[in-house]
Amino acid sequence: MKLTPKSVAAAKLPAGKTDHTFFDDTVIGFGIRIRDSGKRVWIYRYRAGTKQRSLVLGNADAVPLKLARDNAAKMEAKVRLGGDPALEKQAAKLAVEDTFGALANRWLQVRDKDWRPKSRKQNTRHLQKYARPLHHLPIATVSQRQIAILLTDITKESGAVTANRVRTSICSFYTWVLQQGIRLPEGNVASYTGKHEERPRDRTLSDAELKTAWLNLPDDDFGAAIKLLILTGQREAEIGRLQWSEVHDEQIILPRERTKNDRAHTIPLSDVAKDIIAKFRGRSSRRHVFGRDDTGLWGWGHAKRRLDQLIRDSGASMPDWRIHDLRRTAVTGMANLGVQPHVIEAVVNHAGGHKAGVAGVYNLATYDKEKRDALNRWAEHVMAVVEGRNATVVPMRHV
Repeated sequence: MKLTPKSVAAAKLPAGKTDHTFFDDTVIGFGIRIRDSGKRVWIYRYRAGTKQRSLVLGNADAVPLKLARDNAAKMEAKVRLGGDPALEKQAAKLAVEDTFGALANRWLQVRDKDWRPKSRKQNTRHLQKYARPLHHLPIATVSQRQIAILLTDITKESGAVTANRVRTSICSFYTWVLQQGIRLPEGNVASYTGKHEERPRDRTLSDAELKTAWLNLPDDDFGAAIKLLILTGQREAEIGRLQWSEVHDEQIILPRERTKNDRAHTIPLSDVAKDIIAKFRGRSSRRHVFGRDDTGLWGWGHAKRRLDQLIRDSGASMPDWRIHDLRRTAVTGMANLGVQPHVIEAVVNHAGGHKAGVAGVYNLATYDKEKRDALNRWAEHVMAVVEGRNATVVPMRHV
């Protein structure tokens, strides 16, 4: 039948039926569907390949016939060209539901097991806190400009370094989104934004500052851990979450999952370092060497602020230093004692330098003897500085 305002108004459900569709003679597949509940809707029915699909075009009591027919005609034209309006509608719905926030939460869940605790915490903070202004937006509609504005605001409030780290997290997130088959018209728009130039820190502690820090360290877990950082040049997490299973008589052996570069690492212990760990032997029934609740040490920022206050209370001053500077100080100190660069890199388990590229594949030497000698020399130097005496070793000389 030809659907007209008059015929539509007169259309009634045939006797004995609970559901019936009256199709239009003008646009193939267009019709009005009537149910026994009294509900009347416009529909467009078509065939895509071997499958029949149907789309609701609105309530017949609210959408005028002409508008419904025009929409159906547009869909018919798409079908004739090989299109599939139902799939396009479904894709559009998914695009609206795939918001930045919903996908960010999904990404964090998927990647959770792949990250180390620090990376997990940072990415979560970056996506859930700093990127929150974008959460309500469909991911496909987020523009480069919007991300640029977000990063500018973060720079003003939290600094350029934080903005760079948030940008890195968002770029990684967008890469994952694209891998899921979600269409982003402009691609990874976060990667097009600007990145602040960063100057690497070169701060090292002088001998006088090392002595000041050492003598003001509290006699607790943090104090012991920081002393080990000074003596070994390792990373905070590696020492702070040290486990008894990793401690042996003469050395610490870190499994690859506990190191930043995913390489097992042996740290020879000087006598001073062994004495520090020995004071905690009464806890050997626990998993971790340090930490009040057998979870390792957390809250390095708070510990650093407490140490800074103790240093100020002593009348000394140590401007602009961080705990990570102890690692750089140890590296520089060993170099000043004549330790070869490749040995220093082995001591701190650095992935670059002589172990980068092809050399890292073929040169599997661990330099255990050289590492032990280097750390013993460095420990003697540190203790001589702390105790105000001359060191019993002399710098190594290489011809």
